[in-house]
Amino acid sequence: MTIDALTPFRWLQPPYGGRGNLLGEIYCVTLLRGLDPAEVLRRFGARTSTEMSFAELGLAVSDFTVATDGGDGGGYVGVVATGDGCAAVEPCGWSGTNNPTLARLSVGTDVVSVLRHNYACDYFHYAADGMVITAFDPTFPEWRSGADTDRLADLMREFGLPLEEGSDEEWDQQDNDLFEHGLARMFAMAARLTGVTFTADLLNGSLLVGAIADLPQEHLQRETP
Repeated sequence: MTIDALTPFRWLQPPYGGRGNLLGEIYCVTLLRGLDPAEVLRRFGARTSTEMSFAELGLAVSDFTVATDGGDGGGYVGVVATGDGCAAVEPCGWSGTNNPTLARLSVGTDVVSVLRHNYACDYFHYAADGMVITAFDPTFPEWRSGADTDRLADLMREFGLPLEEGSDEEWDQQDNDLFEHGLARMFAMAARLTGVTFTADLLNGSLLVGAIADLPQEHLQRETP
């Protein structure tokens, strides 16, 4: 796979120090094959939903993080249909990476959840049929967890995610490459696995938004019946 093939996902990984990241410093995007937004919200545990713009979702998340000091994530997930699937976006959140949530989301389908975390580490989770298959940090793709850590081995190599440790020189080169392109590689691989390509245009329209289950409900002020 060439670097040029990552171009559709460059918007998700601006240059170091840049301020062009529409989604912010922490976010989780979950891509799901063959589900509609209402079903995705149901699997996240949302009891009600409302349509919001991405800006309105950001305000709801801001209220929640202020009320909870940010320790419970963003509180909300916004879902948009695209092609034969959906993209679920959690600004300031990470619920899509939790194993129990992934198990619910992936029943009968394929799901990839990509976490971007400026203060910790990015992460990739692939789940299918109620089970987390493979999970890894893109800067250390040789260290994987899940029910079948080699299921995606060929695909990871194709997308420039090496599985073997090399020499110190090779490690430095790999580290630099994955620091610059690791996030884009994860989203490119997610598109292959789920058939859902996450583009900035998806955030221009309306999203179906709900409160995520198992979070402090008293702080979810913007949820409407």
